[in-house]
Amino acid sequence: MKTYFECWMGVAQVLFAQALAGEPEFVESPRPSLPDAPFGFAATISGDLEGRLEVFLEGAILASPLLGEGVDQKAGWGELLREVADAAAGELLATTGSKCRVERFEVACGEMQASRSFQLKSGERVFAVMVRDQIGNAKTAAQTSAARDASRGEVQLASTSPGIDLLLDVELEATLRFGCRELPLEELLDLGPGDVVQLDRHVSDPVDLIVGDKIVARGEVVLVNGNFGLRVTEVAAPRKRLESIRCLF
Repeated sequence: MKTYFECWMGVAQVLFAQALAGEPEFVESPRPSLPDAPFGFAATISGDLEGRLEVFLEGAILASPLLGEGVDQKAGWGELLREVADAAAGELLATTGSKCRVERFEVACGEMQASRSFQLKSGERVFAVMVRDQIGNAKTAAQTSAARDASRGEVQLASTSPGIDLLLDVELEATLRFGCRELPLEELLDLGPGDVVQLDRHVSDPVDLIVGDKIVARGEVVLVNGNFGLRVTEVAAPRKRLESIRCLF
């Protein structure tokens, strides 16, 4: 699916060609080049996508009348980049159905950081343009933030539990459980070589990694240098893993 930044690049190429003098060409630079005396603008995006897009231009571009003679070049660049940001939101809606808008457009302050580098070529002059893209799916960003907060909370639990640091070097016995089956005593007594006991788990189901009497992880059985091993696919929260040692002390 097309991103806001991809829409922004396409719109910028079209509008720059229309608005700037000298038949300019806006192309991505394979090697980042830091603009000299940069100035920039930032668009804050909200909606289905949210985040911030910052654009920094080389200061020398202000001495070139790309936006016309007698025009305040810096203010003109601000207006043009605001138009690009708005048009990119419209392009995103038209191509993907994702709704977003420019909530705020302002002069970019602070240290210049960029994720993509471009060149604006006009005649024999080449100007550096740097873009910092921090826009993502609003729902995904919220879920990631919630997961990160939960993870931090669990780590804090482990690090602040009284005396937990004293137990970190303790070796615990871990067991793989492929399944289980309840059998009458009579059947147990009748077991002999060659008998097969069917377990309650399919061969494709994950196996349990057990410490104490708690399941701390699940995964699939693998061979490691001729020995059985476990490739972990699921893991219990740190709180649950800590609870698995209670019965051992």
